[in-house]
Amino acid sequence: MAGFRILTSEEEYVYAKVKVSQGYWWANTQKPNIWYARSIRKGVVEQSISGKANAEIISVQYYPFWGSDQYDVYMIVRLSVSHNEKTNKYTYKRSILGISSPVDFEFPTTVVSGTVMDISDEPFKEEYSEKIITFEKKYAAPWEYDAIEIGDTYSNGEDTVVEILDKGRTNSFAAYGGAGNNYQVESAPVQNIVVTARIKVQEKNGEYIFGEEQILRVGKIVNILTNNFVFDQYTLSSIDSVDNK
Repeated sequence: MAGFRILTSEEEYVYAKVKVSQGYWWANTQKPNIWYARSIRKGVVEQSISGKANAEIISVQYYPFWGSDQYDVYMIVRLSVSHNEKTNKYTYKRSILGISSPVDFEFPTTVVSGTVMDISDEPFKEEYSEKIITFEKKYAAPWEYDAIEIGDTYSNGEDTVVEILDKGRTNSFAAYGGAGNNYQVESAPVQNIVVTARIKVQEKNGEYIFGEEQILRVGKIVNILTNNFVFDQYTLSSIDSVDNK
């Protein structure tokens, strides 16, 4: 008599990097505000009805979205999953867990929805390096230079990732012409500002990544702020190692 092998899913733990959002990654949803970002806390555990730990938040990081009051929030979560050896797929609370799939959590004080960015059988080895970057803005208003503070920083909730090291300026003028040749041209005093900062980045595939998703390239406008200033329309002009090697 032929025997039948029953395929079962074995339970194990995996680590998932999750971007907090609602729905799929391509859906146009509102980003979290600061009160929601700060409610997601490291060490919080989601438990099943039986009291078993389904998910635990290992780390939380958040970055402002282009100087707004909304944030990109990223979590690393340890999950209890079922692993189907035949299909090599993971299932979390009866839903397939894979890169770009939506995932939901019910922590004691916060309900979180997100999109899976990466999955690992082992804890993520988040390796950061420090870089010295220079970014510039032409034709800035005079008050802008005075508002930038050397020593000002930004923390992503886990670590200080931006520190302003230096600033400089050169005077300039912006000219405004009238509607016709008979109108006098007016000018207003403005400044060209150059800022030097120390930042922490990840290096992946030969590229420098700031804030999990922002690729730093010379000539590109950067999304950076500190506790006291939003660097709006600043262009990245150089990226150097701390030791200049």
